Amino acid sequence: MKYFSTRGDPARRGFSDILLEGLAPDGGLYLPAAYPKVDAGMLARWRDIAGRSYAELAFEILSLYIDDIPLSDLKRLVHATYTEAVFGTREITPLAKLEDGLFVQALSNGPTLAFKDMAMQLLGRLFEYELARRGEHLNILGATSGDTGSAAEYAMRGKRGIHVFMLSPDGRMSPFQQAQMFSLQDANIHNIAIEGVFDECQDIVKAVSNDLEFKRRWKIGTVNSINWARLLAQVVYYFAGYFQATRSNEQKVSFAVPSGNFGNICAGHVARTMGLPIHRLVLATNENDVLDEFFRTGTYRPRSTQETHETSSPSMDISKASNFERFVFDLLGHDAAAGARTKELFGETLARDGGFTITRDEFARIAGFGFVSGRSTHADRLATIRATWQGSRRLVDTHTADGLKVAREHLERGVPMIVLETAQPAKFAATIEEAFSEGDAGGGAGPGPGAAPVPELPAALRGIEKLPRRVTVLPADVARVKRHIEAHAEA
Repeated sequence: MKYFSTRGDPARRGFSDILLEGLAPDGGLYLPAAYPKVDAGMLARWRDIAGRSYAELAFEILSLYIDDIPLSDLKRLVHATYTEAVFGTREITPLAKLEDGLFVQALSNGPTLAFKDMAMQLLGRLFEYELARRGEHLNILGATSGDTGSAAEYAMRGKRGIHVFMLSPDGRMSPFQQAQMFSLQDANIHNIAIEGVFDECQDIVKAVSNDLEFKRRWKIGTVNSINWARLLAQVVYYFAGYFQATRSNEQKVSFAVPSGNFGNICAGHVARTMGLPIHRLVLATNENDVLDEFFRTGTYRPRSTQETHETSSPSMDISKASNFERFVFDLLGHDAAAGARTKELFGETLARDGGFTITRDEFARIAGFGFVSGRSTHADRLATIRATWQGSRRLVDTHTADGLKVAREHLERGVPMIVLETAQPAKFAATIEEAFSEGDAGGGAGPGPGAAPVPELPAALRGIEKLPRRVTVLPADVARVKRHIEAHAEA
């Protein structure tokens, strides 16, 4: 299996090389030269495996894409990652029925209570393994709008040969999200709060990664979903969710995915391309609705800092969706001509004009990829959180509420709809409290089964917001961030 850039660089690389590299040298993102195809026999075998072991299912899927790590080592790494001790249940990503035809797939039972743990826990082990195999070290540079940062830091803390530099928008994450990151005292974890929005953090990461001399001298790698390995790990839970929601491989399902940086739903696109029977991929945005606009109109127009809304689903407060380039490359044909066109759109037109519009013929192709979209607002989130509790006694976080709201708009008879859970509601306690303080929340706040719920944290995380913090505040300036890396990185 070889990988190449979405922007046409003809070089082919192995998985272990792109694992440590992040962006391609031409600024593009890596994708496999061809997606493995899953036939009926493989689906039948995987259904049987999925009933016994999520880790074994993950190994089966990952081994199609990773052929430069010995299979015995890959199996050991995967089985050490996906355990009941780490993720709380034997199923790892259990499915919960809300009502006929509507399900939530639990992805947030890992150590940081967010779906990012599903990939990041594996990525930490892969990094440590490959660096030890090469006798090298890595300085990881990432950007987070909320959950990626803590998932990366918890996965990498104390890992040999790894330092993490995580950029986040100063003051724009929930208090709990900030505390999860900034309370870590590990010497290899470096938190940098950028005076700006997430998109500026992400721009800095890309600018540093595109400085090839600096990147090579300081051995810069990434854990954002621009890293193919992270997206690949997320493909697994689409198969796991499908097998739990269906009894036959003849049946199709739809997935609704809260989307900001397009990584989570891009993994669903990969699963569908491989042959998983997905009917619709339902993309849900919050008020930062750049992606919804594209899937409705064919225009991709990232917003300025001033136009990017600060919302109650902060992990989706993104207007420049990094992984979106991967889908556009596939939309355009996944070949050399697609690479040239993708380079034109993302490397030239976007930089020059601040956006682009694909052609009418290109827009018409979207229907063949199963995507539909919608948006959700703060009022929608509050209403969805209340309604979900009233109907099923399940408490959901603000991002999952966005997914549920848009999922309901696309329900189809006979097609199960699986909403991917984003995080534990306790991470956004203030908004949960607001949802149940507005009018009758289903029985009032008194005792008994009708009481408004109180989201609870695991015992190990209670009081985290009161712990001492390690964080450096910097302006949105590439040179300042580079100097900080030089001062603290492992050379």
